[in-house]
Amino acid sequence: MAFPSQEHQPFAHLSTPNAAFYRGILRAFARAKERFIVHLRPEDVAAELRRDNDDALAQALDKLREWGNLRADADTGRVTSVEDFHRKRYLFQLTHAGQAAEQAISFYEDAIGKRGALQSVALGDIAEQLQSLVVLARDADPDPARAHLLLLSLSDRFSSLADNAQAFMASLRRAIDFSDGDVAGFIAYKERLIDYINRFIADLANSGARIATLLSELDKFDHDRLLRLAARREAADAVPDEEETAEAYVRAEEAAFASWSNRWRGLRDWFVSTGAGRPSQARLLRQAAITAIKQLIDTVGLLNERRSGRSDRSADFRALARWFAEAPDEAAAHRLWRAAFGLTPSRHLTVTAATLEEWHEVDAGVPWREAPPIRISPQLRRTGSYERRGKPNKVTDRSQARRLLVEQAEREASETAAARAALRTDGPVLLSELDSLDPRAFQLFLGLLGDALATRRPGDTEVKTVSADGSMEIRLMLVADGGEVQIRTEDGVLTGPEHVIEITDLTAGP
Repeated sequence: MAFPSQEHQPFAHLSTPNAAFYRGILRAFARAKERFIVHLRPEDVAAELRRDNDDALAQALDKLREWGNLRADADTGRVTSVEDFHRKRYLFQLTHAGQAAEQAISFYEDAIGKRGALQSVALGDIAEQLQSLVVLARDADPDPARAHLLLLSLSDRFSSLADNAQAFMASLRRAIDFSDGDVAGFIAYKERLIDYINRFIADLANSGARIATLLSELDKFDHDRLLRLAARREAADAVPDEEETAEAYVRAEEAAFASWSNRWRGLRDWFVSTGAGRPSQARLLRQAAITAIKQLIDTVGLLNERRSGRSDRSADFRALARWFAEAPDEAAAHRLWRAAFGLTPSRHLTVTAATLEEWHEVDAGVPWREAPPIRISPQLRRTGSYERRGKPNKVTDRSQARRLLVEQAEREASETAAARAALRTDGPVLLSELDSLDPRAFQLFLGLLGDALATRRPGDTEVKTVSADGSMEIRLMLVADGGEVQIRTEDGVLTGPEHVIEITDLTAGP
């Protein structure tokens, strides 16, 4: 009793007045399929919907059959007499078109209603899976099945992390745009949300640095070899559709390898920065989260101002409208208009370029009588238009400015590399033994020192951490009774307790 595919209208029920009823019926079939139940009788559907098995349900099932969502087969399992055989009894099940439509609608509803989450657990899982891949990559003959399963698990966790982070930031922007509603509830929600984001930022700083280090280590062991093993296993399951099986297998393997290489590139771009001009997505996410915290605090401040009775723009306009309504006559209303808005024509206030240059050097406190005169351009009076006659101005050549920006970026990158080389220590040294640092190296040293001190827990005397971009590693050990040391720089003197420090440049070769 199934209809041809060209007559299927599996989405027709969405535009009917009883769309909610039809959606409930189809969801009942989808839930039954999840329980590995294929066929449902009308009384089963009624029990699932907790309603009577009446004519309305029978008509709805028949309409869904006509649209191609359901397939009806004769129910002969309970026939005990000739009358039962001639009575209409059907078993209903989802068609392929109906199941595809239900999956599409469910995916759409999940995507629209998805709030997302900042998955700190996923960061730890990704790091553990990368650590397992590093161990596997060190083998001369790694196990293809284990490599494939690790890459599949890694891809699944990373996709979930990226998608949920994007959805969370989108929902967070909607929360920040909040302007009306339960103010007290929003403020309480803000407190929990800021604490949640702060925890994720800390986890992202620690796990992100570890993941960046593991990715760099995998590059040394030729991660393409593991990707090739996974591609071969996937190509073995490909069904050749041509006579040349070998060529079809090669094409399937290359397609799978290209897909894995693209996913690996996305993982690397997410956690590893490739210069000052291309920061990693993890760093951008940290910056966006920190900005969101500031915007949340600003939003709460605005709500508190509204709650405390301070005037806002809407209240000002309401008061102004009341003044207009209370104006004694039309002349008074015009005077109020000019005083409130001052929108009288001011086209004559166009001044010459020479006047502008003179006024650039005038202090704001100079009296008007002592200031240079304002020379008004007579062009409007002479011609009645401000438009300049003649050909348009030439397009400004920005090539030199772009070249200067490129040179500046390259210079900053080389200075950063030189600063890393200057900070690198050949083993543990005392903090007091560090030579005088130039401003660039000192700025980088302060960042490393801040990362180490932020990671150290109360009571710890030794800490080891990696910078956010995964380029530097610092190990810091407090020296008992070491006293205070001073590091002199061009910007001043840094004073602090004595430590044993070891700084390693992870970007340098062995």
